[in-house]
Amino acid sequence: MDYKRKFKNGGFKKEDGPAVKILKVIAVIILAAGVFLLATYLLMALWNWLMPELFGLPAIGFWQALGIFVMAKILFGFGGGGKKHQGGSRHKKRFRSSNGHGCSMGVGFDHWKHYDRFWEEEGEEAFRAYVRKTEEGDQETR
Repeated sequence: MDYKRKFKNGGFKKEDGPAVKILKVIAVIILAAGVFLLATYLLMALWNWLMPELFGLPAIGFWQALGIFVMAKILFGFGGGGKKHQGGSRHKKRFRSSNGHGCSMGVGFDHWKHYDRFWEEEGEEAFRAYVRKTEEGDQETR
């Protein structure tokens, strides 16, 4: 059999023939089915171990566990979270304001680097003045 060698990922890799590729696909399908059936069996075992004792629910069989597993996958998704979004996370983009800072009030977290120095220089006295002003305002409203 004639094999071609390719330089891939820092090493040489033998190119597989069509028969080997078909066997690999079949092996992956069998492995995926085995993992799916094992997950279903584990779901059934955990249900029958916990749910009857904790919540008084009946024990379930393998096919009922399979139904619960499929329903959960339909309702909660199939775990396709491995894709990266261009330009960062869409969750981060949602909270960005028009000025480009991460905070909706227009002040980003980069300003917090000055907080310690501010507190050392003005913080204690500024806090006492705030408390006095607040207490005077509370006395006037009474």
